[in-house]
Amino acid sequence: MKEYKVETLIFYSKLTFDRNHLAKSSNKAIQDKLNEYAKNGWRLVSTDTTEFGMAMYIYLYFEK
Repeated sequence: MKEYKVETLIFYSKLTFDRNHLAKSSNKAIQDKLNEYAKNGWRLVSTDTTEFGMAMYIYLYFEK
């Protein structure tokens, strides 16, 4: 029987002229989380994002 987990990462926007600052600043944190789960035998099966106010929520769905 497969196990499933959802990991939520939250990143907050800041005032800047760089419209890609969230993508740039979140890459390392997302990759670190993927590596952490991969070490424990989890596999990324889906992702989703949503924005609310000045925050961006990234959902990572894993299975084992």
